[in-house]
Amino acid sequence: MSTENRQEEFTKYLADGQVYKKDYIIMGTGILDGEPITGAQIKVPLKTMNRHGLIAGATGTGKTKTLQVIAEQLSLKGIPSVLMDLKGDLSGLAQPGDASDFILKRSEKIGVDYDPMGLPVELMSISDEKGVRMKATISEFGPVLISQILELNDTQSGIISLIFRYCDLQQLPLLDLKDLKKVLQYITNEGKEAVTKEYGQVSSASVNTIMRKIIELEQQGAERFFGEKSFEVEDFVRTKYGRGVVSVIRLTDVQSKPKLFSTFMLSLLSEIYETFPEQGDDDKPKLCLFIDEAHLVFDNASKDLLEKIEAIIKLIRSKGVGVYFCTQTPTDVPDSVLGQLGLKVQHALRAFTAKDRKAITKTAENYPLSPYYETSEVLTSMGIGEALITALNEKGIPTPLAHTLVRAPITRMDILTEKEIDDVCKSSDLIDKYNQEIDRESAFEILGDKLEKIEKEQEKAVLPGPKPRTTRRTKQDESIIEELSKNTMVRQIGRTIFRELTRGILGSFTRRR
Repeated sequence: MSTENRQEEFTKYLADGQVYKKDYIIMGTGILDGEPITGAQIKVPLKTMNRHGLIAGATGTGKTKTLQVIAEQLSLKGIPSVLMDLKGDLSGLAQPGDASDFILKRSEKIGVDYDPMGLPVELMSISDEKGVRMKATISEFGPVLISQILELNDTQSGIISLIFRYCDLQQLPLLDLKDLKKVLQYITNEGKEAVTKEYGQVSSASVNTIMRKIIELEQQGAERFFGEKSFEVEDFVRTKYGRGVVSVIRLTDVQSKPKLFSTFMLSLLSEIYETFPEQGDDDKPKLCLFIDEAHLVFDNASKDLLEKIEAIIKLIRSKGVGVYFCTQTPTDVPDSVLGQLGLKVQHALRAFTAKDRKAITKTAENYPLSPYYETSEVLTSMGIGEALITALNEKGIPTPLAHTLVRAPITRMDILTEKEIDDVCKSSDLIDKYNQEIDRESAFEILGDKLEKIEKEQEKAVLPGPKPRTTRRTKQDESIIEELSKNTMVRQIGRTIFRELTRGILGSFTRRR
């Protein structure tokens, strides 16, 4: 068969699997025998973009740029996205790219116009990076999620559930970590008797373990994340000038804090799932989330946490939300999650060791067979900006596997300058809404006031004021007074009775807002 006929057959082979009645994005063009074939475009229908996806490959093979391309094309179609930027190189989406000769020739081969432009970008942060501050309260997490994040056993999780129940009944708002710690201290000290009477014995050893877990979370900067004002996930779903807003969550200072990152990711997915209405199979997704360095989510997650992530990935599709994981090898993602993914973009892998070669063989088995490629060989021979791509067509059937020359980003393939970052922040519609310090009265302050009043009342009970002098005092009176002053048990009983009475009164305080 001649080269020309082989190329025509290859183009038809790809086209037959990509007949779309609805809108789609173009990822690039197919490569055959080492040459890009103009007209053999690789398309992904918007209808299946809520079926999730994977972008994998060795360091430096172009994974992040592929992520950038998909986010760009979605934005141009009016679909907003959320990008987890752990390396700091996705902020460039706000500025136009560079129309160099290399980029123009690449676009010509693919058969698309190259029109550099900046897209509407919202910079966000859960730490000290510039941008919209994203926060959530302890109450919004709930006892189950808090227990999973802290990796607690059943007994310790029961104590967390008890605390949430107690705070609900006593109208003690749980907003941040200091609230949670204060309640833990209270139920093992001043409030122990009241809590034991109502809920049963609480183990001090278990409470101490929970306190240490909270301190570990604090050391990773979680106190910046927990609190008010809570971020409303509906603010992700915005458009400007007909283009979807790209929300870039800057996490460059969180790479060394994997527990904080996995905590944030799970809370975000949970909030989106619980907040967004059911959408079903629409013609395009409502929102897409891209998780760069996804191994940080899974490597530091407990078994319960992984089960929670898997459940959300399965269910969140019906909300019109697609989740895309960007990582080095598919094995970084659990098989239970990997099986849920529709779009797979596999950049080159490197085989330096026997373990690497086994990983490549296993990776190749996860892709459809192709009459044009030996997948395991292509995986190690692709250049930068090339990838093996398979998606789902509009009927949910995997498209033919294609060695693809991926299109270049139309936005800047580099970070923004400090001035450009400041300009993006100044034009933000959300910074005034969220970047304000709020520390309203919550469990920490309410219990602090309660304990302070108890201490003052105890001081009055134990140290009464001077009695008025009497003109006469019998020896019998003096002996009784002396005996009472020496009797420590009598004093202790008096303090205990007073303490119980005081708790009964102060425990009925209403929540102050």
